[in-house]
Amino acid sequence: MGSKKAVKNSSSSNNKKSVKVKASNKKFKGGKNKRRETVPKLIKPKIKDVEESEESDYGEDMLDMVEEEDLAFLKTAIANKSYSLLKNVKFDKSKGQKRKLQDEEEDDDGDDLENDYESQLKPTKVVKNLLPIKTNKGIVKRSVEQDEVDEPEEEEEEQMEESYIDDENEDTGDDDDDEGMYVFNEDGIDKSVPVSAAQMLSNRNETLRQKKIYIGNLSSIILENPEENILNLRLLMKILDDDTPEVYVTVRKLAIVALLEVFKDILPNYNLKLQDITETKVKKDTLKQHKFEETLLSSYKKYLQHLEKFMYILHRKRGDARVFSEGEINVAEVAVHAMCDLLVSHPYFNFAQNIVQTIVPFLNNPNKNVRQLVAAACKTVFKEDKREEITLKVMRAVNQYLRNHAHNVNADMLEVFLALRIKDVNLDQEKEHDIKEKKLNSKKGNILRLSKRERKKGKMLKELEKEMLETKAEESKQMKHHNLTEITKILFGIYFRILKSSNNTKVLGACLEGLAKFAHCINLEFYVDIVNVLDKLLKEDWLGYRENLNCVRTVFSILGGQGEILNMDPTRFYKYFYQDLLCTTAGRTHNNMEIVFSALAEALLNRRKKITNKRLIGFVKRVTTLALQLLHNGSIGALSFVKTAFQLNSATDILLDLDNSVGDGKFDPHLEEPEYSGAANTALYELTLLAKHYHPIVAKYAVHIANGANSAKEGATLPMEYAKCTMEELFEKFDMSEMAFNPPIRVPKQVQAKARPERHEFANEDFKRMCYKKLKYEKSNEAFFIGIK
Repeated sequence: MGSKKAVKNSSSSNNKKSVKVKASNKKFKGGKNKRRETVPKLIKPKIKDVEESEESDYGEDMLDMVEEEDLAFLKTAIANKSYSLLKNVKFDKSKGQKRKLQDEEEDDDGDDLENDYESQLKPTKVVKNLLPIKTNKGIVKRSVEQDEVDEPEEEEEEQMEESYIDDENEDTGDDDDDEGMYVFNEDGIDKSVPVSAAQMLSNRNETLRQKKIYIGNLSSIILENPEENILNLRLLMKILDDDTPEVYVTVRKLAIVALLEVFKDILPNYNLKLQDITETKVKKDTLKQHKFEETLLSSYKKYLQHLEKFMYILHRKRGDARVFSEGEINVAEVAVHAMCDLLVSHPYFNFAQNIVQTIVPFLNNPNKNVRQLVAAACKTVFKEDKREEITLKVMRAVNQYLRNHAHNVNADMLEVFLALRIKDVNLDQEKEHDIKEKKLNSKKGNILRLSKRERKKGKMLKELEKEMLETKAEESKQMKHHNLTEITKILFGIYFRILKSSNNTKVLGACLEGLAKFAHCINLEFYVDIVNVLDKLLKEDWLGYRENLNCVRTVFSILGGQGEILNMDPTRFYKYFYQDLLCTTAGRTHNNMEIVFSALAEALLNRRKKITNKRLIGFVKRVTTLALQLLHNGSIGALSFVKTAFQLNSATDILLDLDNSVGDGKFDPHLEEPEYSGAANTALYELTLLAKHYHPIVAKYAVHIANGANSAKEGATLPMEYAKCTMEELFEKFDMSEMAFNPPIRVPKQVQAKARPERHEFANEDFKRMCYKKLKYEKSNEAFFIGIK
């Protein structure tokens, strides 16, 4: 027994080692930016000595040194085959003393335990299913029996090593030096020691603070001298893979934003073209610049790959039922924002095509914030693109996505097209230019016969000029016009496919709105087909009110430009427009007034010489009635149209005549035809109500129109700042979306109510005497009852 005790004490003293790690052990050394950490030292227990002692005693005296609780634990572990539970075993000096002999029942239990353990070690047969074989008789299933493979002994030893870690405070007894120190095991803080919530929060804040300082130092060092410190980008990249459970979400956000600002500052505005210089001799400065550009491109590529990995959490495929935390979704949104910002700030740098291919599918994302981010980036690119190259890439990516999804997408993807800068584009100009160039080259070939050397020299000069233009971020007018032509072809190809096949009202509405805006760029040969398609759409019952307005607006925008030469009667479209005017109210449909104002300008003001006076008068009466049921900005826009109609056509003055004795019928507001509604036989009585409107500008417009839209009369003058504005400008200028009036409305004065008059006037004397007689009778009865009381 003495030898056993010596063996045990020697093994326990050799195995007990612990690690002290300070809470603030995250400082940086010098300029290397490396974190100093102390790794816990693991001491292997002397397994051989334990085995020898067990063999010498045959397990008889070992049970005497084991407590009842440990013995029960070993029983359950062996029965459940869960030897990994031994990790939770902690050494304690108080439990290392020698125990007295136990009863014979415990010895029997020890023998049974040993027998059970040996039976567990015997190899068991496991049936493994193999792939079936298809024969003439059918499918034959196969299986094979094999011994169960246990875990390697090395892994068990490693697991044992990880569990044998003790606290050094018990051995040394130095309590004064342990302030601010924590004992770590393989997972961090020792789980056997309770930790308060305040301590956990302070540890998290300290870790986050150190990470922020680390990211800030690296970013500032790179921005101070990018060429010398470009390798620090790789250290920043490693932070994107940080998996610290408490702070990884915040740290990844900070790293993404920091790298975004660094790349926005150091990336050039042109495309880098790296050449292989391994076999050529170059100067030191050239080699240094080449390494800098190579490192920059590789780091930028890795950064985009990380962003793409984070982003695709939001882009799920069918059947993907994974659940992501709110923190991961926030990181994905930050990644989308970073990639969009890179496209806007450096659209001509490398990997711009890859960025476009990545962000375009997010225009159809269910997350509204993500859609708005990508849509805003695309609109900004469309407005700021001078070469129209990146715009063409975006259009091609959107076109391909729409083809793959059969145009069943969110309307935001098509609303992006409204920001395109397409003014005067002739789709046939490219063919005409090619024909002229071929003729000119043939004439040159007949007159001048150049040698092969001269022709080769000419090609090289053209390529050199093209590269010089690229470095200056400029392009020739011909190339820009070519890109615009391609963009226009793709745009109208998308619109025409949607008109033919799509039944989605929102997508169709966005398509019609785009057609109305860019109708002046359509070839003349397509006008008749488009008008016929729109006429069929207006007869459909599933089409909404806003889509009807867009159809009418598109038709009149087509007929107002090059379509004037078409021999077409648009009476049916005036009828549709007149019917739908009063459907707009101050509620949800009030935003449709922008389309109404554009259609009024195209259908009536621009075509005033091609419509009859009765049709114009009918629309003026209907629009004045419409002004009564709108918000003040819509009412101002409607009255602006009425004022312009009075100034352009004197026939509308009849609406200010209140004499109804002369005319050719009665006014019928329910009639669907504006020409036959008889609006000339009525007057604009709505101006009386609008003159008392709560908004002063509406009241001024109403008084101005009631005086014949003549500013010379007293009290009918209209401020010039409002008189020169169009309907759309007035609608936007007096918009109340920010909950503020323009101009501010004064608070009404408090008026005291006047006293009621005591005297009464009677038209009939008999009725007067009867009333007075009744009043006297009631007063006498009232006095009688008061006296009784």
